[in-house]
Amino acid sequence: MSSSAFLISLGQCLATMNLYADGHPARERALDTSYERLTRLLETQPRFEVSFVGNETIVGQRGLAELSGWEWGSRLADVGVERIEIDAGVTREEFVGFVDEVWRRSNDRRDGSSEARQLVATAIRFGPLQVREVGGAQNDGASAALAGAFSGAGALSLRDEAAAIEWIHGEVHGTERLPMAEVETVVRSLSVAMQLERRMLLPLLDLKRFDQYTTTHACNVSVLAMGLAERLGLGREEVRSFGTAGLLHDIGKIRIPRDVLTKPGKLTDEERAIMQEHPVEGARIVMARERGLGLAAVVAYEHHVCIDGGGYPAFRFERGCHYASRIVHICDIYDALCTNRPYREAWDPEKALTYLESRAGTEVDPDITRVFCAMVRESIPVRQAMPE
Repeated sequence: MSSSAFLISLGQCLATMNLYADGHPARERALDTSYERLTRLLETQPRFEVSFVGNETIVGQRGLAELSGWEWGSRLADVGVERIEIDAGVTREEFVGFVDEVWRRSNDRRDGSSEARQLVATAIRFGPLQVREVGGAQNDGASAALAGAFSGAGALSLRDEAAAIEWIHGEVHGTERLPMAEVETVVRSLSVAMQLERRMLLPLLDLKRFDQYTTTHACNVSVLAMGLAERLGLGREEVRSFGTAGLLHDIGKIRIPRDVLTKPGKLTDEERAIMQEHPVEGARIVMARERGLGLAAVVAYEHHVCIDGGGYPAFRFERGCHYASRIVHICDIYDALCTNRPYREAWDPEKALTYLESRAGTEVDPDITRVFCAMVRESIPVRQAMPE
């Protein structure tokens, strides 16, 4: 039994409840059919987990393309049912109670919160998406690293996503394969985190707790790029694609020797030339993966090119950079300046913003910079209030 078949039956069940009163044979048949499909699905797994993010229906960590734009996914999310977890062994009574509560919510007919509190103790749990804090355990790969990205209670943390990015970098380095399923899952998780903590755009990670600058920097740039793109009025799909580009903008650094990448002192001219190869290497890595990643390849190539034509790599013919590259360039500079590095202390956020403003029109796009600085200044008080 497929996940899609069960979810479709659940939607049909809810629709039937809108047409027939409690106890009607048609209503009971719909409940029986949906419960039967659920129990068959749970014969092969200990738990069924589904999340509704935007127009996507995500089972476990896999988006169901066949249910993209599914009406009931967005309707459930609109009433706070963004995540559903159902354990094997769920009884029909529990399932009927769950469906009844969801139906009440979808029709704005809730009688109070007591019934919802009672349902939490059953084999079915549901509610809004939350990002779970994971206590620094080592993960073997992206699947383990992202296992709790959409569930559980706790303070906001992106340790799972940072671990997943580290795994992705290892895969690219070891196999020359860019695992896009994991990349898309990380971006989806970062998007959820951004929506949950809209004001806390930067930093969502306490970078002092991490050793791997490149992986955590990728997280922050991705979130910042999505936040800025949203602030600039771009659509959902563009926001997500800019997040993917931000996540992969430094992927070329996996081909830079580690002693150059992590050198605590000033780079020699030769070392600097090696470091400046990472945009070209990044574009090559992304372009080797066919699946509509042209934008990410462009951003990987252009994110160090200045608006006045300076920076690197040098263009053979004078031209402007893509809008996404200009967005990621600003986010990249800001996060790099506000991060502790082996060769300097992190800058104060206001100092970094002042620097960006001083470079507007030469190094960075002035219009985008103005919007970015306003966005970050709104979040600075929240950032300073975060616990150490």
